Amino acid sequence: MMKSPLPHTRRWIAVVAVLLIGAAGVAAQVGSSASTQPTPRESFDRLLSPDPRGEGKPLMPTPSGQMDVTSGNNAVAPDAPQVRTKREGTMLVDRVGRLARSSDASGWDFVFDADAGAMRDPPMRVIPNLKLMGMEDAIESTSRDLRFRVSGMLTEYRGRNYILFEKVIVVSDANRPF
Repeated sequence: MMKSPLPHTRRWIAVVAVLLIGAAGVAAQVGSSASTQPTPRESFDRLLSPDPRGEGKPLMPTPSGQMDVTSGNNAVAPDAPQVRTKREGTMLVDRVGRLARSSDASGWDFVFDADAGAMRDPPMRVIPNLKLMGMEDAIESTSRDLRFRVSGMLTEYRGRNYILFEKVIVVSDANRPF
């Protein structure tokens, strides 16, 4: 006895009906949520507008290029000129100098060699990273004062420049004049 194709057809119709009803429900939800969601432009304008409740005031930019607190009368050398800090984000490239313990012994300062006469570059506090750790290890492993050629990014904080080393090379004393 042969089965009629009608039961399969009914199942397919039922499946299609369920899918169509589900799709209609999803479309209704998307349509209703789209009307309540702000457009990208509205979101952007809301982010840029001041807070209507007066809460959460944005930070005002701090002035850059303040007078360096380690220069002028605060410098170790007599009659050192008063200089301004360099802007945050400035890249320092291939400068030679030495590591020296900071005055409060809490960290390291980088003291520039080439500036002995003009005194235009006060020492910079060093931001700890793996390059500094390598410099400390190199100094500990030798019995002499080492000079380094460094490159890195400067930051500014409370009237001082700080340096984050990105490249460090030990400078040979063989090329140095007596």
